[in-house]
Amino acid sequence: MGSLAHMVEDCNGVVQLYSDGSVYRSDENIHFPMPLINNGVLFKDFLYDKTHHLHLRLYKAAVSQTSPPRKLPILIFIHGGGFCVGSRAWPNFQNCCVRLASGLDVLVVSIDYRLAPEHRLPAAMEDAYSVMKWLQAQALMMSSENDDDAWFNSSEVDFDRVFVLGDSSGGNIAHHLAVRLGDGSGGLSPVRVRGYVLLAPFFGGVERTKSEETASEAMLNLDLLDKFWRLSLPTGETRDHSFANPFGPTSTVRLEEVRLEPMLVVAGGCELLKDRVHDYAHKLKEMGKKIDYVEFERQEHGFFANDPYSKTSTHFLHLLNKFIFESSI
Repeated sequence: MGSLAHMVEDCNGVVQLYSDGSVYRSDENIHFPMPLINNGVLFKDFLYDKTHHLHLRLYKAAVSQTSPPRKLPILIFIHGGGFCVGSRAWPNFQNCCVRLASGLDVLVVSIDYRLAPEHRLPAAMEDAYSVMKWLQAQALMMSSENDDDAWFNSSEVDFDRVFVLGDSSGGNIAHHLAVRLGDGSGGLSPVRVRGYVLLAPFFGGVERTKSEETASEAMLNLDLLDKFWRLSLPTGETRDHSFANPFGPTSTVRLEEVRLEPMLVVAGGCELLKDRVHDYAHKLKEMGKKIDYVEFERQEHGFFANDPYSKTSTHFLHLLNKFIFESSI
C-alpha cells in the first residue's frame, strides 16, 4: 500500500505542492486591502488562447485625456506573482491598469499566463509571445466586428506604438520577450514594440547579492523568493538557469549580440531585488543598450501594484509617460 502524498512546498497557503505532483490552490488565503477603483475607465475581457483557455483584459479611458484626441498607444501589462500566483482580475493589478489607462491615455492589455508549478517556465514566456501574435491578428483583421467593437479600430489605436510593462516576474517575462523580438519586432508587422518597462524584475542567481542578504521587506522575504524559483524553474535546474539569471554561467543567449528596444528599468531602494535589478541594467548599459535605470528611495517591492495612486507611483507614471513619448519619436 503506497504512502499518502505529503506537502513539499507551501507558499503561504496560496499554492501548495505535494509529493505526488498534485497542486492545491486557494485564493481565499490572499487578502486584498484595497478597494476596486474605476476612475472613468472602460474594460473588457477577451480570450486570446483557446488551447490553454487564457484571457486578457483591455482598459481605456471613457473620455480621451488629450485634445484633440489621438490614436492610443498600446501598453501590454504583465502582472507579477513569482510565476506562481496572480491574475488580471486581482484588485491590485486591476487598479494598476485603471491608473495606467487613465493617467497615460493608452490602451492597456493586461494578460493572464500559465502559472507554475502546473506549468513551469518557459510556459509563461511562451504565453506572452502568444499575446503579441494575437495583437498582430487584431491589427491585420479589418472586419466589421472589430470596427463595431471599437477596441481595435485602426483609427483609434496605434499598433506602431506598443510598449510592454512587466511587474516583478512580469518584468522577467518582459526581458525574455524583448530578447526574442529583438530590435524592430520582426514577424509582428504591423505591430511594433517601441520599448519595455521592467518594474523590479524578478531575477535570481545562486550567488546572493548584498540586498538579498540584508534588505527587509514587509511582504517579501528570501525564503519565499527561493520557493517561487523551485516551483517555477524546470525540474532540477538552479537559480543560475537563464530563465532566472540572464547573465548566468549556463545562459545560452549572448546578450551582447542581441539588439534590444529601449528599456526603462525600475527598482525600489529597500527591496531584496534591488542589487540584482541594478546589476542587470548596468551590465546592459555597458553593452551599449538603451537603458534608463531609476531607483525610488525607501520603496519596497510592489510599490506601484500595491498603491498606484501614491506620490511615488505618480512620479513613476510621469517617468513612464516621458519614456513612451521619447521612445515613440
